[in-house]
Amino acid sequence: MTTQSQLPSGGSYTLTTEVEFAAAHRLHGYDGNCARLHGHNWRVVIEVTGNRLDSVGMVVDFKVIRREAREIAKRLDHAYLNEIAPFDAANPTAENLAAYFHQELAGPFNTADYHISAVTVWENARSAVTYRP
Repeated sequence: MTTQSQLPSGGSYTLTTEVEFAAAHRLHGYDGNCARLHGHNWRVVIEVTGNRLDSVGMVVDFKVIRREAREIAKRLDHAYLNEIAPFDAANPTAENLAAYFHQELAGPFNTADYHISAVTVWENARSAVTYRP
């Protein structure tokens, strides 16, 4: 069996996991169909990057990332986003949703060992936006 000390060191690891939620929104000031009330089955992909492994050989457990992301998604699930802060003031665009998830996850996942490196929000199978700080 290969031990941790026999593996390469000095690189970084990016973990990717995702959560989903369904929600409606409308875009204020938009000249097109998206100005009307409509919904999406949103998919949120979270990337956590670190360069140090714990004693088990992980940067951070996937289930820990998903648990935190699901809590955020639960607040938005089956809701009208325009009525939920901060989207009652900021347009609930995919860009703003990506930045929101990043901001909410930054607290628990910006440590000395790892950080949220990107959040991608898919509003359908063909359209996504990625936020990187």
